[in-house]
Amino acid sequence: MNEGSRGSPESRTAAVSRFWRDERLPFIEAREVQDGRKVCYARHFHETFSVGVISGGQSTYLNQAVRRPVGTGALVVMNPGEVHACNPIHDQPWSYRMLYVDTRWLTRLQHELGLNANQGFHPFATLLTTEPGLYAAFNRFYDVLTDREPEPLRKQGAAVTFFAQLQQRLNPSAAAPRQANPRIERAADFISDNCTQPLKLEDICQAAELSASYLIRAFKKRYGLTPHAYLVNRRVQFARAQLKRGHGIADVAHEAGFADQAHLQRAFKQLLATTPGQYRGAR
Repeated sequence: MNEGSRGSPESRTAAVSRFWRDERLPFIEAREVQDGRKVCYARHFHETFSVGVISGGQSTYLNQAVRRPVGTGALVVMNPGEVHACNPIHDQPWSYRMLYVDTRWLTRLQHELGLNANQGFHPFATLLTTEPGLYAAFNRFYDVLTDREPEPLRKQGAAVTFFAQLQQRLNPSAAAPRQANPRIERAADFISDNCTQPLKLEDICQAAELSASYLIRAFKKRYGLTPHAYLVNRRVQFARAQLKRGHGIADVAHEAGFADQAHLQRAFKQLLATTPGQYRGAR
């Protein structure tokens, strides 16, 4: 983890928020926040599967229809694409640890565990648990993963062990699949496929064959975001991937479709509660 230089704005942010990643384990990324009062999120989503624990204090957890306070010992789950946010309660201190897992890697593990291989990723039905065993297992794995000493093979084995345990304890959703609206999903796919381009509302409406008024209303109901907010989320996810590869911030801002570096900076900080510079410099 790179904490930056002492006294700089980046280092002050790094003092409360640290990332871990290793090119030898490209399917997983970790983050630890020591003072959650200093990192506030707008509603957002990840392309990855996300799981984390509250390691101290309390916060508000929002995920789809779930909205409730959570405290030390809670484990929270965010399936890919689920709109969520965690934020402080009246400036109360809180801290947390998060893992971001490549969906393809986790899907392969699910199939190895016997889940239907004809289906892609099996979403988790349980989004929040206070089971002490899982909380302890998460922290054991997190410590092994972020330790400088263990070899990659040990970390990979620990990853399989933990996520198999998580799968078996929480189980995927057995509920009937959500009734899809093909045109709304077509609109989301169009935004995703063209997120780096300067899209107009009429472009999305034409691609989805929907009126503007219906698109705005139905899209918000389906995804919890307006088409524009969904577009910004996709651009931030694109920028995150490019920064992870070591690309320059100014170049990434242009590649992702932001007007300039300042726009990338604001969106990135709003959705990921960290700066592009801190994220790019993390090791």
